[in-house]
Amino acid sequence: MTGALSGKVALVSGAARGIGRAIALKLAREGCDVAANYYNSADEAEALCAEIRALGRRAVAIQASVGIPDSVDELFVEFGKHFDRVDILVSNAASGVLKPTTEMTLKHWRWCMETNALALNLLTQRALPLMRAGGRIVALSSLGASRAMPGYGFIGASKAALEALARALAQELGPRGIRVNTVSAGVVDTDALAYFPNRDQVLANYAERTPAGPVLTPQDVAGAVYLLCLPEADMINGHTLIVDGGFAISG
Repeated sequence: MTGALSGKVALVSGAARGIGRAIALKLAREGCDVAANYYNSADEAEALCAEIRALGRRAVAIQASVGIPDSVDELFVEFGKHFDRVDILVSNAASGVLKPTTEMTLKHWRWCMETNALALNLLTQRALPLMRAGGRIVALSSLGASRAMPGYGFIGASKAALEALARALAQELGPRGIRVNTVSAGVVDTDALAYFPNRDQVLANYAERTPAGPVLTPQDVAGAVYLLCLPEADMINGHTLIVDGGFAISG
């Protein structure tokens, strides 16, 4: 722990488990108070907050569905009861359907797009009145934004939209001293990967083709988010930082 982010307030969506949890803990260890958003993992979110409080930081768990405008409004009403500003906003919550694109419906499209892409804009709009110059917004994407992956078509499309939206926000908010970037993660063995029917094959392929080693952890991804939140990253804006151990360069 360096305390490099001491005194800052972070809001992390989808913070109860997996990569979101690792991000929330990393930011807390580096000095942040944390608002941990969750949707249906209340016990896990409360356990995370207890762990953050044990570090001497403030923490609150807030339930909301970040792809629904009214729910995001409620999130910020609750947030305002505990904090008067947002220094770091991490749009991490994600969902989707793993099916061939030709079998998808309009409901599936809206589900993916609203939760994975629209949420970034909704969260940003509500956070802006509470965010000063020096603020950081980081969105979590995946390699499926630029690569074809079986059963991942609509999720990949939503991640591509997320990255495009982050670039637009970076351009709009840059003059206000707010930086917007994306972290695109490779294959991380979290609970979400258990829903992939070819999970074992995906992990084996990743291990075989990754120059930096066979395992990518949530902590690796959290470290990249942390780097983008440092003062030294002030001139990094509108960038997609790929964290995959070199998988994407290996053919």
